[in-house]
Amino acid sequence: MYRMIIFLVLVFSTIQLSAQSDKKLIRKGNKDFQKSEYQEAEKYYSKALETNPSSNNAAFNLGTSRYVQENFEEAVKDFDRAASMSLKPEKEAEALYNLGNSLMSLEKYQESVEAYKRVLRAQPDNEDARYNLAYAQWKMKQQQNQQQDQPQDQQQDQQQDQQDQNQDQQKENQEQQDQQQDQQEHSEQQQQADSDQQQQQGKQQPKPQQLTKEDAERMLQALQNNEKKTMDKVNEQKVKTSARISKEKDW
Repeated sequence: MYRMIIFLVLVFSTIQLSAQSDKKLIRKGNKDFQKSEYQEAEKYYSKALETNPSSNNAAFNLGTSRYVQENFEEAVKDFDRAASMSLKPEKEAEALYNLGNSLMSLEKYQESVEAYKRVLRAQPDNEDARYNLAYAQWKMKQQQNQQQDQPQDQQQDQQQDQQDQNQDQQKENQEQQDQQQDQQEHSEQQQQADSDQQQQQGKQQPKPQQLTKEDAERMLQALQNNEKKTMDKVNEQKVKTSARISKEKDW
């Protein structure tokens, strides 16, 4: 793990007491910081920087108070500002070192590498900065490898998704084919059943008897004979009646 050493500028230990309001605010902030009351310290440092925008100490301590509260985005701005306003190389190096640590916490490894390099230009013997530089370079290499592997992983995921979709489509098509086949088999079975039923009914129904020519002639002869007998009886009845009437008239 990189070495998280944060420097804090204690104004009252390095600079003579002054009546200027920004330095008073910084001293009050330092007292709160030493009591771990970081939010209160941040307020005093902010007020000191508003009072004196060119105060390197106010910007540096403001960044430190925000760093310990894990507000790394704002800490980066404060340390960068402090480094640009520093008149002494050692103060600039301290601000750049804290800037590198803040960038590391944000996983901005390439930018942190540049910050540590600037520290080593000002302080070639700074072993903490050298150690953090090596660690930041290693993390940057890992990050680059991950970014290169990410498109391949995405492509593999897309290919796998496409395969899954194709398998689902094939499964759906097979189910439709099976359903159509079942319907066709059911329809053929129903047609066969209807055909068998019709054939069975045809066997059970008596076929109409066909008359031969001889049978037709016999039936016609019988009808004629019956008709002749009937006419003979009618004529016989007529004769008998007529005879009776004549006989009665004679009497």
